[in-house]
Amino acid sequence: ERTAEGVVIESKLDRGRGAVATVLVKRGTLKRGDIVVAGASFGRVRALLNERDEQLTEAGPSMAVEILGLDGLADPGEPFAVVENEARARELTDYRIRLKRERNMTPVGAGGTLADMMAKLADKKVAELPLLIKADVQGSAEAIVGSIDKLGTEEVAVRVLYAGVGAVSESDITLAKASSALVIAFNVRANAQARELARRDAVDIRYYSVIYNVVDDIKAALGGMLSPRIRENFLGYAEIREVFDITKVGKVAGCRVTEGKVERGAKVRLIRDNVVVHEGTLSTLKRFKDEVKDVPMGQECGMAFENYEDIRAGDVIECFRVESVVRTL
Repeated sequence: ERTAEGVVIESKLDRGRGAVATVLVKRGTLKRGDIVVAGASFGRVRALLNERDEQLTEAGPSMAVEILGLDGLADPGEPFAVVENEARARELTDYRIRLKRERNMTPVGAGGTLADMMAKLADKKVAELPLLIKADVQGSAEAIVGSIDKLGTEEVAVRVLYAGVGAVSESDITLAKASSALVIAFNVRANAQARELARRDAVDIRYYSVIYNVVDDIKAALGGMLSPRIRENFLGYAEIREVFDITKVGKVAGCRVTEGKVERGAKVRLIRDNVVVHEGTLSTLKRFKDEVKDVPMGQECGMAFENYEDIRAGDVIECFRVESVVRTL
């Protein structure tokens, strides 16, 4: 006989009916006309519907019903309760909205100025992928946010600007444009005005119907934001036998390749007494008077370095190539 209490199972926006919440009554009896607070939303129950879309006048304990009349979407898992009047309902929802806003605020740190905050963010050196998510039901939006939150690393991360329910609107496109964000539309579509605005402002809207596809695409995008790993491939060693000073050319090293091979255009290190004294690029590689592409072990050649001439007999030249390896998450 008491007033109803329970929990929100799901919520969605319906074009004809507005905000629709599926609730499970745990105690008491929920009646049509009751004033209900569900999460940070409230309203007078206009209609009660069972799983067969049949109208009910009341719902007792353990019944799951859809209720119409709330002023917004309640998050799944939020409690709902019947209150005595709208003033009490407004007081409760205002308090919950304030709590939710405080919980979502993520202070950068103790820095009191904007410059301090920006410096702290720069120190983190984390590349962010901003996203705006719209889904057909609240549960889908939460599942997508939960799945992609796990993809971040110390170098790249996803930043969800907003996750909500309903069609992609013009305000969503405006927010995405201002934040250079990607719009994820899950089982919803953009209205005509939003599509036109997205085309004009070059905002990318991605449509999905399977959560795994969303996760795979975001994972690939984050992988592309990772800085490539630099890998050295050792080519060979050469020993400088004699140094020649040639007019209009500068100093040229007469060398013998002692291991592997040396290649023109490759990176080189000049090693003197086992200490690296210079790192640069090989500008000239000659065999006798001819410019050659590479010289194998055991052969002699002439070498010159780009913008460096402090070379001596007995120095060792280490030749290597650098390649960028694409990283993935």
